[in-house]
Amino acid sequence: MDDVTLVVRAREGDVRAYEQLVRRYQGPIFRLAVRMLASRGDAEDVVQEVFFTAWRSLASLHEDAAFVGWLYRSATNRCLNVIRARHATVDVDLAQQASRSPGGGPERTVEVSEQLAAVTVALQRLTGEQRACWLLREVHGRSYEEIADALRVTPTTVRGRIARARAQLTEMMAPWR
Repeated sequence: MDDVTLVVRAREGDVRAYEQLVRRYQGPIFRLAVRMLASRGDAEDVVQEVFFTAWRSLASLHEDAAFVGWLYRSATNRCLNVIRARHATVDVDLAQQASRSPGGGPERTVEVSEQLAAVTVALQRLTGEQRACWLLREVHGRSYEEIADALRVTPTTVRGRIARARAQLTEMMAPWR
């Protein structure tokens, strides 16, 4: 079933339709949140809040086809609020990610782990807004217009934030080239 049909059914009280939407989008929303927040626990909390709020607010969604953008906007805004509130950097569990890296043995695992740590630190040094734009574009493949809509800014602002984020990331990751 397509998203619009599921949204319409969920709005009418069909819990199974909403569960299908959650199953379809909880992974991408979680990956966005964990990359923005560098904390699995915080990301899980954000995802839970986003889907709970979406369920309770489905009646206020005026365009059924906008559901996915609405989820991304809500998740991004909640992540930015968490970032602003904590004012601290939290490390991602890199050992788990490195253990899933393909081939190469222990030396490669250490190298990948160090690279992931460097990327995580570099991402945390971006402003929350730059990080959100960069992740939505580069990791989640969202268009400039979708990102602009999610963050309630112009596409030109999104392009600028992404350009600045790319420049900063390139500079910070120079030792890894």
